Amino acid sequence: MGRRAVALAASSLLIAGIIGPVTAADPDPADWPAVLAAAQGQHVYFHAWGGSQSVNDYIAWVGSQTEARFGVTLSHVKLADTADAVATVVAEKAAGRDAGGAVDLIWINGENFASMKDRGLLLTPGFATRLPNWRYVDTDNPSVTVDFTVPTDGQESPWGGAKLVFFADTARTGDIAAMPKSATELLAWAKANPGRFTYPAPPDFTGSSFLKQVLIETIADPEILSSSVDETTFMEVTAPLWAWLDEIQPLLWRQGRDFPKSYPQMKQMLADGELGIIFAFNPAEASAAIATGELPDTVRSFVFSGGTLGNTHFVAIPYNAANKAGAMVVADFLISPEAQLRKENPAVWGDPTVLAMDRLAPDERAAFAAVDRGVATLPPSELGPVLAEPDASWMTRIETEWRARYGS
Repeated sequence: MGRRAVALAASSLLIAGIIGPVTAADPDPADWPAVLAAAQGQHVYFHAWGGSQSVNDYIAWVGSQTEARFGVTLSHVKLADTADAVATVVAEKAAGRDAGGAVDLIWINGENFASMKDRGLLLTPGFATRLPNWRYVDTDNPSVTVDFTVPTDGQESPWGGAKLVFFADTARTGDIAAMPKSATELLAWAKANPGRFTYPAPPDFTGSSFLKQVLIETIADPEILSSSVDETTFMEVTAPLWAWLDEIQPLLWRQGRDFPKSYPQMKQMLADGELGIIFAFNPAEASAAIATGELPDTVRSFVFSGGTLGNTHFVAIPYNAANKAGAMVVADFLISPEAQLRKENPAVWGDPTVLAMDRLAPDERAAFAAVDRGVATLPPSELGPVLAEPDASWMTRIETEWRARYGS
């Protein structure tokens, strides 16, 4: 294909809103030596959730490695909500700042990715699949190429898996096998243990994920969630969710008059004995918290027998990032076997890998197999089915309705 044809094709994609403006300065991961050369001396601003010390420490370690090995400085811009970084890029585009943007790399998935992709705020399609370490990624897992029903088109690079897992302190609640196995059983447990359960207020990611779990379990036809919201039927479709939430509301901590702001606050409430059951979007979270002394070693994990929500989380590069080559270097290092192995260790973070074990060298596979996942981590065989994420539009609409009903 000639250069004129390439330019015409890119223009068509831009007009369709699939990609952001493409400039001659955009590095090409297919020429990795050139990317490494361009990245030397760059300072990458990584906008990522900053609500967990273990995550913050891991990102700091990544920065120490990229600086020592590739001359790329990494600064973690700690976010309470990924939407804040998206808003920055939106404002820059509106102001015509199509180069030299403030956000180089962003931790993203779901509705935030869908929004950026739809608005043409992301780097040219395909950068992720051309990264050298992409060869290790488990592409048989559909959630690494489809994010909340939206094809990633190589515009975001996976760096961790997630699955909703519940846990309790067995010293206070008794046998973990007796814990609820569904949203219906959780409601019954809350009736028997008033004030001992709650969830973070949306739009906190963990709280919103819990609402999606209940939504999938309670509505008549979960398949409808794979398509975007139809406003004419929204209230009818979601009525079972609101009925469930209305019923549990007075049984919640502080009778639902207040909600934790985040998962770390909820975790502290379990440690203090205020709550009996909490949840996280990481199968190794309980073991990781035990390892750091945040939770007692009597905490154990459980899941719902019909399955729990699962997805992959990613990093993406805005179309106008000031340090695109450096951002690519960081994204590539994040999917290296070394970085993924460290991240899966519960003593470090405990975030599940996105790599396929059969694509690794024998010694690398052995290192992953040797990871001590901790006493509170369920083995993969006991994590149960993965419930697919709804289309991103559902979460946006549900958060709005939740605030109208239960928000302060």
